[in-house]
Amino acid sequence: MGARMAGARLVGGTAVARAAAIGVALALSFGALGAVPASAAGTGPLDGVWRMDGYGTLVTVAGGSLRTYDTTRVSCLPGAVTARQVGSPGAHGATRYGEGPVASMTFTPEGRRHAVLALDDAAGVRRLERLPALPERCRQSVDAGPLAVFDRFWATFAENYPFFAAKGIDWQAVRARYRPLVTPDTPDAQLQQILIDMIRPLDDAHTALVHQGRTVYFGLRPGTRVPTTDLRARAAANVARQLVAPARTFGQGKLVVGELPGRLGYLRVDSFDGYAAGDSFQEQTAELDRALDALLPHDATAGADPLRGLVIDVRLNGGGSDALGLRIASRLTDRAYTAYRKVARNDPDDPTRFTRPQPITVRPSTAPRWTGPVALLTSGSSVSAAETFTQALMGRAPRVTRIGENTQGVFSDVLFRPLGNDPEGKDWAVFLPNEKYLDARGRTFDGPGIPPRLRAPVFTEEDLAHGRDSALTLARQVLTTS
Repeated sequence: MGARMAGARLVGGTAVARAAAIGVALALSFGALGAVPASAAGTGPLDGVWRMDGYGTLVTVAGGSLRTYDTTRVSCLPGAVTARQVGSPGAHGATRYGEGPVASMTFTPEGRRHAVLALDDAAGVRRLERLPALPERCRQSVDAGPLAVFDRFWATFAENYPFFAAKGIDWQAVRARYRPLVTPDTPDAQLQQILIDMIRPLDDAHTALVHQGRTVYFGLRPGTRVPTTDLRARAAANVARQLVAPARTFGQGKLVVGELPGRLGYLRVDSFDGYAAGDSFQEQTAELDRALDALLPHDATAGADPLRGLVIDVRLNGGGSDALGLRIASRLTDRAYTAYRKVARNDPDDPTRFTRPQPITVRPSTAPRWTGPVALLTSGSSVSAAETFTQALMGRAPRVTRIGENTQGVFSDVLFRPLGNDPEGKDWAVFLPNEKYLDARGRTFDGPGIPPRLRAPVFTEEDLAHGRDSALTLARQVLTTS
């Protein structure tokens, strides 16, 4: 399970830093419920112990409470995710869990031995099988010494990370080099640097190390430009120069709707998260729908749509929920199609073994839609959910014209793994990916990212200084001549 238990993802530097600075409780901030009794002989069809296919996760259900355990070959620690049942079970025993009255996931039994877990803000589901009992090592006290932390850190990557071969990293050799440097008396500062040195060569924006509630390292592809407040302000000002009227903002400023000359719509999505003050995914989708309704008026489906084309801008988008990206894609099509297929590593000893590919489908929305020409602006600062959104539009017809630069190259939901004795990771914790998002040919874009069809400068210093936006200008030219 990853950030927000999988769906919403950490991205870029600032988002990781912000999340980890508050103790990385975004792995579902369901509150501390204490230990959940784990017994296979429960009172309901879901009560007992479940093992997730992939993800190194166990789930226990008892007395209306759910909790996770993070496992490797050498450890089993209480996970950061705890939740309580919300309401009564529905059809087929489907049970909602979350914090207080707000549910965030549905757990559904499939017979006595199998179950499915669906997260509101994630694409796809997780499949689980029943275990007879919680493994004994999950009940033992946690060793938080330097050697134990190192071993959990190394094993977590060894059993979950899918890209060692693609990046030319021999993880066994990494252990052989660094394990002798750690002793029972290794100071925290020295251990921290060792762990950073181990994962730095991955250059992976979905990797991060947390120590004492603070992000001390996050990966990025070399040459990545991290969006600063100043860059965002200057970029927004240059976009505004091309709009025919002041833009409208939604989602706490993360969604911008405007109009470009020639009856072109403009939608800027700076995040796929944080649209509402609360954590409710329903509030997030409602605010996104408000922005899309402003962009696509209700007469659009009656043949009177004033748009000639649409520009969508995710150049400074740090990511978030795949489900929100799919929701936008559903407003851009009149036919169902496969966005991508997801797989996750599910064999700790064999990095070539993955779960069965799970197709993720874009289905036409019943709300007003735009099915005409679309140009999508991307950059190296288009990260995570911004990239799965980009990938989801690759199967659209008519074809979307991608303009700008390659995206960052990280797609997986993010696993959050405490490494010490604090389930929220306030002593030691790590983030890492464990999934691949496959296109129709079985390829993944992890690493290099998704390339544009038309390459254009993105917020260069020269463009910013002269009030230009070369990529947006090219998008307008493409749409007005198509």
